[in-house]
Amino acid sequence: MKVAYISTYLPRECGIATFNSNVVQAILTNLQRQGQSRQASGFGVALNDSDRLDAYEYPEDVRFVIRQERQKDYVQAANFLNTSDADVCLLEHEFGIFGGESGIYLLPLLHRLEKPLVTVLHTILREPSHTQKIIIQEIARRSARLIVMSLRGIDFLTDIYDIAPEKIQLIEHGVPDLEAPAVNPLLRVSPFRGRRVLFSFGLLSRNKGLETVIRALPAIVARHPDVVYVVLGNTHPGVVRHSGEEYREQLRLLALQLGVDRHLVFINKFVVEAELMHYLSAAALYITPYTNEAQITSGTLSYAVGAGAAVVSTPYWHAQELLAEGRGRLFPFKDAGALAETVNELLSEPAQLAALRRKAYEYGRHLRWPTIGAEFLLVLEHARAAAATAGLPPRPLVDPEIMPEFSLAHVRRLTDDTGIVQHAKYGIPNLKEGYCLDDNARALTMALMAYQQHKSQEALDLLPIYLSYLHYMQRDDGNFRNFLSFRREYLDDIGSEDSFGRTVWSLGFLIHCAPNNSYREFARELFCRSVPHFRQLTHLRGQANTMIGLAYYLKTHPDDEGMLAELNLLTANLLRAYAAHDGPDWHWFEEKLTYDNAILPLALLHASEVSGDEAARRVALESLRFLEGLSFRGGLLSPVGNEGWYHRGQAGEVPLFDQQAIETMAMVLLYFQAYRATHEPAFIGRMFVSYQWFLGENILRVPLYDQETKGCCDGLQPTALNRNQGAESTLAYLISHLTVLNALALEHEYDPARSQAAPREPVSQELVLTA
Repeated sequence: MKVAYISTYLPRECGIATFNSNVVQAILTNLQRQGQSRQASGFGVALNDSDRLDAYEYPEDVRFVIRQERQKDYVQAANFLNTSDADVCLLEHEFGIFGGESGIYLLPLLHRLEKPLVTVLHTILREPSHTQKIIIQEIARRSARLIVMSLRGIDFLTDIYDIAPEKIQLIEHGVPDLEAPAVNPLLRVSPFRGRRVLFSFGLLSRNKGLETVIRALPAIVARHPDVVYVVLGNTHPGVVRHSGEEYREQLRLLALQLGVDRHLVFINKFVVEAELMHYLSAAALYITPYTNEAQITSGTLSYAVGAGAAVVSTPYWHAQELLAEGRGRLFPFKDAGALAETVNELLSEPAQLAALRRKAYEYGRHLRWPTIGAEFLLVLEHARAAAATAGLPPRPLVDPEIMPEFSLAHVRRLTDDTGIVQHAKYGIPNLKEGYCLDDNARALTMALMAYQQHKSQEALDLLPIYLSYLHYMQRDDGNFRNFLSFRREYLDDIGSEDSFGRTVWSLGFLIHCAPNNSYREFARELFCRSVPHFRQLTHLRGQANTMIGLAYYLKTHPDDEGMLAELNLLTANLLRAYAAHDGPDWHWFEEKLTYDNAILPLALLHASEVSGDEAARRVALESLRFLEGLSFRGGLLSPVGNEGWYHRGQAGEVPLFDQQAIETMAMVLLYFQAYRATHEPAFIGRMFVSYQWFLGENILRVPLYDQETKGCCDGLQPTALNRNQGAESTLAYLISHLTVLNALALEHEYDPARSQAAPREPVSQELVLTA
């Protein structure tokens, strides 16, 4: 049997990577007993916390690398696994090692995987978020078995996540198959020589509670002056990225303030298991002082028990189970006094220490990795056998394999320290045309979406440029100018209502998903200064763009009744316009379809999402169907052309040219929002068909996205492309691309395999995609 292991991998310093390494070796040990070679036993798919594929020197058996925040890598990994010779996949799951909100990027991989799957759950939350609960439920649906390492994990999965008990397998955390050394070299060196050691190990982070041990040291040292507290392990890489060694330095400072700094030793390194056994056997007591009970599995605790260490711990979930029946001692969370009392008692009673070690060692013998590996192997064999009778999953609605790699190269080319330049001559910025508010507002929205999607530092670095431009163009009265020359001279006094609305949209979006509070406060200041102009808007598209900004604002500030009133007034304006023009063969807001048409139903869908206005929702979907009937030819998107537009009662076909990128972007956004409002999978299909307009699925069958420059051509003309690649078209493409990736993260909801799993509203025949 060949196993594909999906996990973090050594040399990445990660507890999951260590666990996976042990599982791989334990299964291999059992397979070799059956006569199978290492080469035939399996390979790895590694999770990277870096965008660099060469960030780690992985072993030769790692054949594919998934970059954590690159959503397309997960789909490519599924394709790689499906075409490999693996018999079964073993997935190590921990929310933090996968990309997207709570690791949701994993789900498209699972939905495309055609190999049988077994999943090890390292974290099972008692109070999961909505997304976390969905992720675990989807993993359960796609897995032949879920492996948990504690009895409480079984209870949580059945009671909280509604997972059938027969799908769950208990296999305890394995421990090294090692004995304590007869002569321990650590006892001859500082800090172990002539000292009694309290010991903790693992990657450092605040939830480990090490400060509780330090606060207990004065009382311990007062009775046992030979005690030293040794902390082994590096700071968690994620903590280092965000706050450096701040936590470790705070611990040092605390020890200094309490006068026990000479009794605290940090050993900053990552050790192999044989060396770890030396530390555990040299310690008088092993301590896990975690700060709350929500720890379903602790590998460090398992290792300590397996090594026959005397353990003192807070009563988190795994400790309650593993240290039961006299295998360890518990003390209350964050209670330094109780810890000091327990430690002093045990250090004063050698017989009690010996009893703890003996019971831990006896229990740990059945946790050794070769025994645990045999249990894993049985589960994997069951999954392989069960898969022989299962069918293949249906084809997905969204295929990211045909999507180009996301790139900000052309946006960077068009952006200087003032903002993004409006136009380009082919792929070269046309500085003569200067800047405009519309494009910088769109650029701000795109950069936010890119940061949300990829955690891109490149996108984050662009945010202050675009936000600064918006600030510079806002007048003292709260309105906005639009055009700025390359010499930074204002070219107008008051911009268009379209540019005003798009700016409000981008500011509302920034308020909703700002990367930090400073951005949110700045955006809210600009947003609120613009509010007096909302009721002066007379053009529907300016009103519609403003509505979307208001809707995003209200998602963050749902109790702001003043802003809700502004949204309701603008919604009423659109509904009145629709009622005035609606007829038997004309379901639209005006007497003609002009430009950026989809923005009108899109605004109503956003408004109804936050206000609950059913009339707005009904009109949005009705006008969407009307627009759709005029915007597709032969299964391809063909937006209303800007050369002539389409008038009510007009004889003949809808004008074909000049087709603009912003029309397509609006259709992509509209279909995604329509799916969010209705949960109809057909809307996702139409969204992806609309996106493919950029890639050549259009009336001329020519791609507008330029793979060389990473820009987007400005439009489709009767005989050719408009080869210029300005900001508007490039941003329209990138926003569409990121919207499709957002939709891909929700694939677990609209996957055709689950279309019968829950009742949905009927799908209109007009929306059903044909093959």
